[in-house]
Amino acid sequence: MSEPIDAPIDQLTLDPSGGPGETLRLMAVHAHPDDESSKGAATMARYVADGVEVLVVTCTGGERGDILNPAMDRPEVKANIGKVREEEMARAREILGVRQSWLGFVDSGFPEGDPPPPLPEGCFAVQPLEVASEPLVRAVREFRPHVMLTYDEKGGYPHPDHVKCHEVSVEAFEAAGDPDRYPGTGEPWQPLKLYYHMTFHKERILALHGAMERLGLESPYTESLKRLDDAPPPLWTVTTRVPCADQFETRDKALLAHATQIDPEGFWFACPLDVQREVWPTEDYHLARSLVDTELPEDDLFAGIREKVCL
Repeated sequence: MSEPIDAPIDQLTLDPSGGPGETLRLMAVHAHPDDESSKGAATMARYVADGVEVLVVTCTGGERGDILNPAMDRPEVKANIGKVREEEMARAREILGVRQSWLGFVDSGFPEGDPPPPLPEGCFAVQPLEVASEPLVRAVREFRPHVMLTYDEKGGYPHPDHVKCHEVSVEAFEAAGDPDRYPGTGEPWQPLKLYYHMTFHKERILALHGAMERLGLESPYTESLKRLDDAPPPLWTVTTRVPCADQFETRDKALLAHATQIDPEGFWFACPLDVQREVWPTEDYHLARSLVDTELPEDDLFAGIREKVCL
């Protein structure tokens, strides 16, 4: 099911042993096209600018996603939604400067109803763990990331593909370095750190909401705060804040490339960029696994790794 990474690995000068002198490598694993632009995009653009190799792995094609931008809600788009979203992803990855690979699974859709209907046969979320993880293990062993990004156990929000993305990311992180697991998927490679996105945590939303109100602007975060007030406490705390305000504009351009999913007049752009840069100039993460020593809190996903790799 896996498809090749869109640039050959042999273009990179790498030491397979993971020794000093290597290029740093970051892999971000996402459920659908557009997720990479709404979660961690400025971080990726910042590291690309710093010379880090960045690969986005997209688990599904987003074929069952709704059209969320009224301007794109047209019959010809609906009839070719998978192809359209593939083209959107190509534009977004070019804007971000990242490489990208499709795992080749089919979008599960978001089941709605009480009780929710069964998930579609053959979709990503119903795949056995080893079947769903095998192409990601292959991608890890091929690309050899030092750091991986993914979602927490709840998927960031409870879309079945996001939850499955978490499961396969953890499985790949733990299995890719074991020569006895997933035979035939390449030489073992052990990533050193695994992070969860903490994009929509309450502290950040409160800060942006307060700034909008002080400026006399209508806040887009009122409903989000109500939902957070009713939600259980978060599973994880923020351990790592990556400064990337200079890349917020690039992030927004990548979001707009996903025209079927992002309304240019909608929520994503209601808070002015200068307010975001001043009030919350970071993207935030939870360090879920680490095989290197690091001091918390961090401001760099490669803290504890640079000293080993870049000497």
